[in-house]
Parts: sequence; C-alpha cells; structure tokens
Amino acid sequence: MHRRWSHLATHLIVALCALITVTPYLWLLSTSLKYKTEVFTPTPQWIPWPINLGNYAEVFDRAPFGLFLINTLIVVTGILVVQLVTVTLAAYVFARRQFRGANILFLLFLVQMMIPIHATFLPNFLTLRSLDLLNTRVAMMLPFLASGYGTFLLRQAFKQVPRDLEDAAVIDGCAGLRFLWHVLIPLAKPTLVAFSLISLVTHWNDYLWPLIVTDTPDVRTLTIGLGMFVQQESGADWTLLMAATAFVTAPLLVIFLVFQRKFIESFMFSGLKG
Repeated sequence: MHRRWSHLATHLIVALCALITVTPYLWLLSTSLKYKTEVFTPTPQWIPWPINLGNYAEVFDRAPFGLFLINTLIVVTGILVVQLVTVTLAAYVFARRQFRGANILFLLFLVQMMIPIHATFLPNFLTLRSLDLLNTRVAMMLPFLASGYGTFLLRQAFKQVPRDLEDAAVIDGCAGLRFLWHVLIPLAKPTLVAFSLISLVTHWNDYLWPLIVTDTPDVRTLTIGLGMFVQQESGADWTLLMAATAFVTAPLLVIFLVFQRKFIESFMFSGLKG
C-alpha cells in the first residue's frame, strides 16, 4: 500500500511539473487564435471563441516566414548531416582504434567543449570574410560542421560495445568501416537520435551567429525573422507575435514528440544491454 501511494505521489508531482511547464505554450497558442480585443480581459480566456485563424495568414503577409523556414531547414539539416558523418568517424577512431597521441588529441576535443562559443565568433567571422562567404547559408553552417560534444557522446556509446563482439565480426569479414556501419551505428542509434535532437534545437534557435554573418532577409533564418518581425511589424500586437512564435516553435515540438522515446532511451543505455 505504501509503495502504491508513493508511486501515486510521484506521478502527481510529475504531472504538476508538466502542467507548469506546458502552461505558457498553451497560453501562447490560445492568444495566437484570438482577436486583438480579447487579449486583455478581466477574466483570462483559455479557449478563444470565435477562433481567429487570420492571425497566421497576416503573419505570412507581413513577413516572408516561408523563406525563413526554408533557410532554417537548409541550415540545420546541412549542419546535422555533416556533423553525423564527422562525429561518427571521429568517435569510431577514438573508441576502437589505438594510435600514438590519441589521448592528447581527444583531450583537445574536450578542451574545445570548454571554450565559450562566443569566443570563436570574431576569428570565425574574419575567416569567412576572407573567404567571401558572408551573407550566405554556408557562413551559418561552416563553424558547426564538427562537434566535440557529439564526438564525446558517441565515443562513450561505442566504447560500451565489447571487444569480443568486434573480434567475432572481424572473423566473419565485418571489419573496419563495415563494423562501424553494421554493428556500432545500429547499437548507438538512441545516442545518435539524442545528439540529432540537441543539434537541431541548438541551431534552430541560434540567433547571434546568423545575425552576425547575414544582413539580408534572403538568407536569414526563422529566429532572425521573428526578431525583425517583433521590431518592425508586430509591435504591441500580441496576437500576431504569438502566431509568429507558434509557427517558429511548432516544428521543434513535432520533432521531439516523434523521437521522444529514442531521446529518453539514450539516457538509459548505450551500446549493448545486459
């Protein structure tokens, strides 16, 4: 009986925390569907009626959010695809190969994780300017095509795989990159999904670096577009601001809901179970 009450109390606490967390987003959605006169009322109205879908249409009329979305998808997808290749190969070498200076080189990867990202903006900007890449999508992608955190995360997952399994794979003719592709990557899938979600969220929400290296709406991303929209278009119009914010954040929410199980699994185990 005591155990049952303990589980019930735990679920109630988790439900309460979830409700507190999701309440601001629910209010955002509610406001985005209201008319301007219904935003500030003596009694808060959680369910708007009548529903005003015109706010979303007006947002697209006032700013090119469709173009911002395409730019964002290109940038975050390009970064993620290249990152998965670089971190997978680097993690494989550090986890499964022995060579002189491996520990020192891996230490440099860890040091790179400790350096604040903003400290690299100036040299990266000067390098991109010398290459005449400013105001391009490549400029937003290039500094992030490798990830020390991703390499560390995946290396730890690869090291969980027993050496005996690799020896057996070599005997069966599955050595080198074939072992990486057919054995290590499938076993590390939860870790890869978790890193992918972290990478997508990080670069989807990135604001400062795209703002530094771009100066025209043609190549700017959703976060920059939302900031410009707030300053130039929406002003104090909370319905339009909430509609624009809902559009910017909705893809991330959908992605997380689709891959949440794999994301949680990555924190429970990596490599082999048992």
